[in-house]
Amino acid sequence: MYRDIQNIALISYLSLDSYDAGVLFRKGFIIYGSMVVNTLQRKGNIGVLMKDVGILVLGHGSSLPYNRELVEALAEMIRKIHPGPVRTAYLNMDHPQIREGLESFAGLEVKRIVALPLFLAHGVHTREDIPRELGVDRQSRRGMVRIGGEEVEVVCAEPLGADECIATLAYRRAEEALR
Repeated sequence: MYRDIQNIALISYLSLDSYDAGVLFRKGFIIYGSMVVNTLQRKGNIGVLMKDVGILVLGHGSSLPYNRELVEALAEMIRKIHPGPVRTAYLNMDHPQIREGLESFAGLEVKRIVALPLFLAHGVHTREDIPRELGVDRQSRRGMVRIGGEEVEVVCAEPLGADECIATLAYRRAEEALR
């Protein structure tokens, strides 16, 4: 029926208003098609309750505030649909940096951390720099890392890549440019 968090339908397709949807998100539910799913009890593809998975949203970092603002805003949106802890970190220039971001999960009893790079495509940062900073194998993009005295599996997600939702957003930005 559903495989992962990417299968969430947009609220605008439902008869719920934004207030009702927000209440459902805060209580640990997601909207899938016309169904409401309890994410606190849901197991992801990894066989672990999603509330036991931390997500570390990774940005590039910049001397200007725009990158940080965007990363923080997207992390806040992810918090609304993910029942586990969500933190942010940056490759360079901003804080917390990646190691500090990993350490922010200490004491939260997460079983795994997914490092989620907000990059469109693979490059030196996603293939080499981020895995190195995470302390994971470059090829498998995963490894065990000691956080707060506990061994935690860290898995590096793929870049955002080509997806219809990104193409739709890009087209919308092109239309907006003409206004």
